[in-house]
Amino acid sequence: MMPASSKNARETALRVLVSCRINGAWADAALKAQISRDGLSGPDAALCSRIVYGVTQNRMLLDFYIGAYCSQKPDHLQPPLLEILRMGAYQILFLDKVPDSAAVNTSVELAKLFKRGQASGLVNAVLRKVSQNKHALPAVPDRDAERYLSIRYSHPKWLVKRLLALLGREETEAFLAADNGVAPLTVQVNPLRTTEEALTAQLAASGVTARPHGWVPGCLELSGTGDLTALVPFREGKFLVQDPAARLVSLIAGAEPGQRVLDVCAAPGGKSFSAAFAMEDRGTILACDLHENKLKRIREGAQRLGLACIETAAADGRVSRAEWAGAFDVVLVDAPCSGLGIIRKKPDARYKKADDLFTLPVVQAAILDNAAGYVRPGGTLVYSTCTILPEENQQVTDAFLTEHPDFSREAFSLPEPVGETGGQVTLWPQRHGTDGFYICRMRRQVSST
Repeated sequence: MMPASSKNARETALRVLVSCRINGAWADAALKAQISRDGLSGPDAALCSRIVYGVTQNRMLLDFYIGAYCSQKPDHLQPPLLEILRMGAYQILFLDKVPDSAAVNTSVELAKLFKRGQASGLVNAVLRKVSQNKHALPAVPDRDAERYLSIRYSHPKWLVKRLLALLGREETEAFLAADNGVAPLTVQVNPLRTTEEALTAQLAASGVTARPHGWVPGCLELSGTGDLTALVPFREGKFLVQDPAARLVSLIAGAEPGQRVLDVCAAPGGKSFSAAFAMEDRGTILACDLHENKLKRIREGAQRLGLACIETAAADGRVSRAEWAGAFDVVLVDAPCSGLGIIRKKPDARYKKADDLFTLPVVQAAILDNAAGYVRPGGTLVYSTCTILPEENQQVTDAFLTEHPDFSREAFSLPEPVGETGGQVTLWPQRHGTDGFYICRMRRQVSST
């Protein structure tokens, strides 16, 4: 039997997975809350997180294997039975440090605990079969590329089909594989409080390895961090946790000291903070969100980073504020989106239904249309999303530019592997090593009258 703490880690993981299935909870938020409620820390919290994210990343593949050895179809199994089987199969097939016997036995215990013993025999039989055949599992049929890639990488068929049309077979598989990988932990250095060299040395003294990002300036990739928030340089506000793609938004926006910047959809605040770094904390950044609790977190983040130029305001990006008309040098629109570019960080984003996405471009267009009115003549408008679908990206900006002839895309240059652009770029994890992201820079013309 596994130690009691490991069993508790699995109980917590099971509660999270059941909550995601029954209540539609997002895995990252549910995991954080449940770990806190159950008092997990250190290795137990790490094991719990690994199981939750691993099961979520590989759900369809796990169901394929479970279905090969179970008398019932996986989608006919009620919670928490299917979740227990998925957890056990994941540990057997993906966690080398967990003995198969421990994965089976702890899963049987969970079945007894949560199903009063009714299903423990089925769990024992199915997982023993998975263990016995782990090196000779049934092959995923590969005659149909959509079905094969969907099962092999646990992405819905509608998304695989869309990616195949965009990327072709080879790169689609590379994208899907990247989604199931681990994103590097990247931070942006706060130049107002330290330098890359000094921060690297300070982190090394805490046992954390930091190396410059391969191509995005001002960013470091960290490993061996443990609890990031416990690090002294974090508490001292010397860095901002930020994916390189998100960091590029402020670089492309080109905000300068003394300017007025509006961040229309600012939470959790990273792009506002990054812009403040570029502005040397001189000027004004108005960071907006609908919810006060999110604005509070932005203010707390600004305080930790030592930024005085950031103000907050509760605002709906679709509702015009007359007092802001033409008042800002730079307006950032990081629009709500499907999140299909950050699946490796939010693995359950892949399971969104295609129908759920149809309304997003309407919302995105409404926010962009409204935000355009806040840009002064000659000012900059930046539209970004953390998705890779053209329907939410260039099709939105194409339509916007057709309806707003006083705006035009403005070319910008990034380091290789991107280089010169015509005013917009889509970043891909398999190409650029970043989150999937879209960024478009537009300039408002100065009236000739």
